[in-house]
Amino acid sequence: MKKLLSIIIIVLSVASCQESQKIGFVDNSVLINDYQEKKDIEANLKGKIEVYEKRRDSLSQAFQLDVKAAEVKARSMSQANLQKLQQEFQQKEQIISQQLQFEQQQIAQESQSKNDSLIKKVRDFVKDYGKTNGYSFILGSNEAGSVMYGTEEVDLTQTILDALNEAYKKK
Repeated sequence: MKKLLSIIIIVLSVASCQESQKIGFVDNSVLINDYQEKKDIEANLKGKIEVYEKRRDSLSQAFQLDVKAAEVKARSMSQANLQKLQQEFQQKEQIISQQLQFEQQQIAQESQSKNDSLIKKVRDFVKDYGKTNGYSFILGSNEAGSVMYGTEEVDLTQTILDALNEAYKKK
């Protein structure tokens, strides 16, 4: 009888020490890709890319026109002047190419910086959401399968996405 009472006391004390942990998960790709701020960043960058492409095309067309005009002049030039003209065009082409490459790198760096900032912001938001709502864990699922299965009741993707978008609208 004493053994049975001891076992019951031990089981009850162990059970009372165990806290139930609240766990949820989010689909990382849905959370990021459907976040309105990400869509706004992409639209802004798309506009910058279109401006860059128009500028690139314009410079390319102007350069081609210069080349054609120079070809006409080149027919009546001496060999020395022809070499000088070729060098000028090579330098001009190199300058244009470097300028366009620089602009392209600026857009890529801006994109990377904004995406990094956005991911940090989403992580911080999810962390705060978890603390505020009493979660022990909020896991992230992705293509690699960090969460292989989760019931709909613990899928917080849409809930957090709605809260994220609402917070973004307020800014």
